[in-house]
Amino acid sequence: MLDALADFPKPLICAVNGVGVGIGTTILGFADLAFMSSSARLKCPFTSLGVAPEAASSYLMPRLLGRQNAAWLLMSSEWVDAAEAREMGLVWKVCEPDALLAEARRHAETLAAKPISSLIAVKQTMVAPVRDAITAAVEREKALFVELVGTAANVDALAQFADRKA
Repeated sequence: MLDALADFPKPLICAVNGVGVGIGTTILGFADLAFMSSSARLKCPFTSLGVAPEAASSYLMPRLLGRQNAAWLLMSSEWVDAAEAREMGLVWKVCEPDALLAEARRHAETLAAKPISSLIAVKQTMVAPVRDAITAAVEREKALFVELVGTAANVDALAQFADRKA
C-alpha cells in the first residue's frame, strides 16, 4: 500500500472527519491536499504502544511539519485537534463537519479541470527527489517495528489497552 501511495501519479486528496489513528494520520504525509473537519482528531500512538512509527512518517512528517512538530506528533501519542493540525501544517484546510466533503470536492474539481498530463508532471517533479528516501524510511521503520514488537514495553502497552477495553 505504501508503494502505491508513494507512486500514485495523480493528486491525492484526503478528508478527515472523525478520528485518524496511526495510519489514519500518517497517510496524510502522502496527501497533496488534506482537509479536516473542525471536530476531527488525529493521533500517532506509536510510543504508547512501545513501537516504531510507520508509513514513512519518520521522514515525511519532519519535512511536512518541521522537526519539532513532527517530534511531538510521533513521540507524544497525544491527540491533535484540527486547529493544531492546521497550525502544524499537517492539513491544508479545516472545515465544519457538514461542509468537509463539499469543500474537498470543490478543490478536487478545480484540479480535475486542469490537464491531467500537467497535474501528473507537477506531482512527479515534487515526488521524484524524495522517492528513494521514502522507501528507505519505510524499510527502517519496518525493521525497528519488528524489533520492538513483543518487547516488554509493547507487551505492557497492549495489556493496558486490553484492560481498558474489558
